[in-house]
Amino acid sequence: MAWMIYGAYGYTGRLVAALAAERGEIPLIAGRDERRLRTLGERLELEHRVFDLSDQRVVRAQLEGVDVVAHCAGPFSATALPMVDACVATGTHYLDITGEIDVFEAVLARHDEARAGGVVLLPGSGFDVVPSDCLAAMLAQALPGAVRLALAIRATGGVSPGTARTALETLGSPARARVGGVIGPVPAGSERRRVAFADGDAATQAIAWGDVSTAYHSTGIGDIVVYAALPALAAPLLALAQMAGPAARSRPVQGLLRRVAGRLPGPSAETRAKTQGQLWGEATDAHGTAVTGTITTLDPYDLSADAVVRIARRLAAGTMAPGAFTPSQAHGADFVRELDGTEVRSPA
Repeated sequence: MAWMIYGAYGYTGRLVAALAAERGEIPLIAGRDERRLRTLGERLELEHRVFDLSDQRVVRAQLEGVDVVAHCAGPFSATALPMVDACVATGTHYLDITGEIDVFEAVLARHDEARAGGVVLLPGSGFDVVPSDCLAAMLAQALPGAVRLALAIRATGGVSPGTARTALETLGSPARARVGGVIGPVPAGSERRRVAFADGDAATQAIAWGDVSTAYHSTGIGDIVVYAALPALAAPLLALAQMAGPAARSRPVQGLLRRVAGRLPGPSAETRAKTQGQLWGEATDAHGTAVTGTITTLDPYDLSADAVVRIARRLAAGTMAPGAFTPSQAHGADFVRELDGTEVRSPA
């Protein structure tokens, strides 16, 4: 199969490329920086291609002979749609590792176009949002007729530069939820929740997470809130940023914070080895009956690499029906059980 990792020298892209090579895969690696690509390619013995996404003619030419693109270059609000456009035009299957609500909505809205073009579009093929989407689907299966869904995430191993830059885009913005099927602000009284993760209880705060989009498409549940367990100092800082509103999104502030984020090294291999991802979910029906479940994973970045390599292989096999899908729609709710180091406590 011929597949490409775009953004291969970024933090997660490097993990994907290294794991692919370790498993005997031979992907092309691509991105804008020739020096970094050449260095990575020499280390992993992989061919590289240098191009950016500004000219559709160039992107389409570079996708010639490529069956699958694993798109790892964020922020996806700027990069996903140009790559999706090129993939649809060239018949190239697409997956990415976004966790951005608006990107999910935009890509999933192209289902009919993708199906007509024989292309599979799979946004959110990493920690954002494979395990949480599979958990949402499991809960919906366990409680048919559920009308409310709450999900929560906890991971303590640190963030990559790309994750930090994406988070900065929403700095000063209110958390978002889905209410009555419509995405909007989190309802009053739902901003905070105590959650029983598999490794213990934690205080959580509502955030703008990708499942606000994807869980609705996967389950049909109209009311969805996603929470995160934040470090002790992070919650008040997040609250201050939200109160600051547009000031936190001003060009000078964003420019400074992006420069700081770009210097983050990302979690070391030693840190990742000691870190797990924790997910919790609860579905509730109109009568108040509730089911809950938890998933424990590898460190989110290691899970992302594992999921991307597995999904790229599935896409290259050509066995999937075309269209735009969430992870559980494409692979089934139990796909998360196939990933390395994952433990599922079934909904109960």
